[in-house]
Amino acid sequence: MKRYASWLLAMAAVCAVPAEADENLLGYTTGAEALPKGAKELYQYITLRQDKSVGKYEAVDYKTEFEYGLSHRLSGSIAAKAMSLDTQSLLIDGYLPADRQFSPRLSGIEAGLKYNFLSPVKDGIGVGMAVEASYSWIDPHSGQDKDTLNLETKLLLQKNYLDDTLSWATNLGIEATYAKRGDIANLPAGFDWPTDPEMEIEFTGSTGLAYRFAPNWFAGAELTYQTEFETEIGQERWSLFGGPSLHYGAKQWWATLTWYPQLKGGGETFTGQKSGLHLIEKTEQELRFKIGYNF
Repeated sequence: MKRYASWLLAMAAVCAVPAEADENLLGYTTGAEALPKGAKELYQYITLRQDKSVGKYEAVDYKTEFEYGLSHRLSGSIAAKAMSLDTQSLLIDGYLPADRQFSPRLSGIEAGLKYNFLSPVKDGIGVGMAVEASYSWIDPHSGQDKDTLNLETKLLLQKNYLDDTLSWATNLGIEATYAKRGDIANLPAGFDWPTDPEMEIEFTGSTGLAYRFAPNWFAGAELTYQTEFETEIGQERWSLFGGPSLHYGAKQWWATLTWYPQLKGGGETFTGQKSGLHLIEKTEQELRFKIGYNF
């Protein structure tokens, strides 16, 4: 964990090149405002997902996103996703059929729209909506072949206090997923690996505060609750993550680093995992680094 934290902090220092725009003060909860008309911003997300109690599990997600202000209220974005994976001595029936190790490879694409109804600065409270559609061909948990279509809609709320030195944001989202796994040869005897199409609905709620404690610097904390329902099972899982963020914003660029351990979870479990957490599709902790450059 320490070597990844050092690596991400080093990237923040190396990438410090002059930019300004719709800053993400927190790692997982976003504000309500869209980019101004004609503004352009390039984002890079790097998220480490680590530990499932048994064996070794380290996945790194990469997302490179371009956003453009279509009007003063509406912005559009496109993104490419990639991931790397390292699992050892970890088999989970129906989810992780074999150890996998691979370096970063392209895993999916995404497009989105964000609309701002009310501005937290001009109207006293910020209200926005975001819609994102994505397609991926690698399972983010096992690294196996899996075609997945996602459509997510989020309500974005934001309120600023203390002359805009304190910002509160809340996101409420619903995501519909269609997925189909690829066949795998030489599975362990009796191992369950369903290849029929799956339909899932996921609900997510997150909230967080960010406080400017020095010029350009914000300290924050946030919580994310997520639950998923599958066609034949009902509620399959739920989890609560929470942790601190550190944000720096310069004239043309900003960067945010967030540590996000799982605080509580439930649903399906596997033999040997820690109790009180969901560790089949989630991990014990995440570390996210985000940087945005405006041009």
